[in-house]
Amino acid sequence: MRADRLLSLLLLLQNRGRTTAPELAAELEVSVRTIHRDIDALGASGVPVLADRGPAGGYRLAEGYRTRLTGLTDTQAGSLFLAGAPGPAQELGLGADLAAAQLKLQAALPAALAARARRIQDRFHLDAPAWFREADPVPHLAQIAQAVWDQHVLHTHYRRWRGEVRRELHPLGLVLKSGIWYLVADVADAPDAGGAVRTYRVSRFLAVDTAAERFERPTGFGLAAYWQESTSRLDAALHQQTAELRLSPRGQRLLPMQFGAAGTRALADAGPADADGWVRLRIAVESQAVAVGDLLRLGTEAEVLGPPELRRALAETVTTLAGRYA
Repeated sequence: MRADRLLSLLLLLQNRGRTTAPELAAELEVSVRTIHRDIDALGASGVPVLADRGPAGGYRLAEGYRTRLTGLTDTQAGSLFLAGAPGPAQELGLGADLAAAQLKLQAALPAALAARARRIQDRFHLDAPAWFREADPVPHLAQIAQAVWDQHVLHTHYRRWRGEVRRELHPLGLVLKSGIWYLVADVADAPDAGGAVRTYRVSRFLAVDTAAERFERPTGFGLAAYWQESTSRLDAALHQQTAELRLSPRGQRLLPMQFGAAGTRALADAGPADADGWVRLRIAVESQAVAVGDLLRLGTEAEVLGPPELRRALAETVTTLAGRYA
């Protein structure tokens, strides 16, 4: 266990540069005291670990020192061939680089690990986009990705729901969600944004100009943590209403397919089935206009019991449809 931790500590210092003991402790899920002991052990084994004191201090490896030891297990080596989906890599302009890197890695691996990696490639394939939806056109993706990497300011022309807007952005990261690319950026020039970090759909950028000016990333910003918090906040903002339903046995099978995780959770808390197999449940829904369309997809396999205004809206919609097709 300690040998694995020492190797992880060494690779963290090599990949991240100067890092504080509390940061290393949090990453490796140990105490700060344990980090100090492990640093001493690395030093005793000949690894040149330097300690910088002061507010900007931390541990780092001596300039130019790198280890060739990776300690890859067979599972870790194989997983590298799943880490880069070829489609997204191609969109980022890295398709050829990804293929070359995988070939080099495979050539460098021991025979047993290389064979395992080939089996993983033969048996697993990652396809990020959702079904029945064309991929977004993202002509500016490669340019945006380069600005993210180089920390260059972007002058953008963006199409949003309320109209077009021009923004000066500090691009912090890119996220691929269900086949759709999103840019996470700090808004530099919007008086109504207050310098807040915002999320932009890459396909809606009408024009992008990379400035020579560079920016500093916000201290402590983490892309994964921001995305998780942002999506949780969006889900809570969207699903502020609750609908009460009666569902037939077939409707119960349809609900998870139509409503995803919200449908699964609702079914788990459903009441007992009646003599015909129908159950009552409560499910989080979006605004009334969106909920009407979503619930109509269940057809005659569902009955909305409440709230009364949602039931009325569904009845009015169904009446309109019946009159149109009579």
